[in-house]
Amino acid sequence: MSTEIPQTDHPPGMAERAIDTAADVSRTIGEVAGGLHSAVNRLTSAVEDSRKPGGTLATVASITREAPLASLFVAFLFGVAVARRR
Repeated sequence: MSTEIPQTDHPPGMAERAIDTAADVSRTIGEVAGGLHSAVNRLTSAVEDSRKPGGTLATVASITREAPLASLFVAFLFGVAVARRR
């Protein structure tokens, strides 16, 4: 019993083209998903490193706990500055 697909001389039909297109799309989605998974892992690692004592996020969190209104004011000014640039 042979497992080879028989080759024909006629062009592929609509169903065969649809299956080929679906397979290509599936492969592309798999590649994109793999890239996104890798990016999320790198971002998660960067955030975890930044949350360690002495890291940027740890410093911002401690400042925010000590002076919440001042931090809110600074965040508001930063938002206004970013909004004006656009």
